[in-house]
Amino acid sequence: MISKGVVRMYEEYERSRGDLSGMFSVLADAFTIDRVLYPGSYIHLSPSLIFPSVVYVDTDRRAKKFFSDRSSVETLVDARKQYDESSGITFHHADYTTALDEPDESFDLLISLYASFVSEACKRYLHVGGWLVANNSHGDASMASVDPDYEFVAAIKHRSGRYGLASRELDSYFVPKRDVEVTPELLRSTGRGVGYTKSADAYVFRRRH
Repeated sequence: MISKGVVRMYEEYERSRGDLSGMFSVLADAFTIDRVLYPGSYIHLSPSLIFPSVVYVDTDRRAKKFFSDRSSVETLVDARKQYDESSGITFHHADYTTALDEPDESFDLLISLYASFVSEACKRYLHVGGWLVANNSHGDASMASVDPDYEFVAAIKHRSGRYGLASRELDSYFVPKRDVEVTPELLRSTGRGVGYTKSADAYVFRRRH
């Protein structure tokens, strides 16, 4: 039996943050993705509605309590998932900047949403050729854009209730509005993204080294 507390907690979170399963569905259609790592996830289950194997990481005690009710979380996902396989959900109550109990280069997708510089701290877990999806609220898309280990391959845009990938004219993105050199040091000192002349809801990078 599913816990009403789990359902209520997730529904409240989803109302405030939104359901991003449409964005992950676009990624699933475009790329081969099996294992997903989501550092700084809190209780955001949208990836598990699209991908059968997702590892969540967060230090929040509420997230730990939420995921500890494994049966309720799996029931919640199973009622909404868009695949036939059983859902595989793992949660690490941990700081993602420390070593995680996961093999290096074992994930196909690394998610960085509202959680600072995931692209740096968790790059080791993403295999070469794997994908990073990041937004720029805490500067991680900016960080990935100046990291030679990542190649910017697509922008994700949300228009008229639907998500889509834009892969043309990519050089028009990550052009600062102000005359500033975007460096890792600058981004770490400010802890936020740079203002650009053209922006997207999220950005997709491929790990190339």
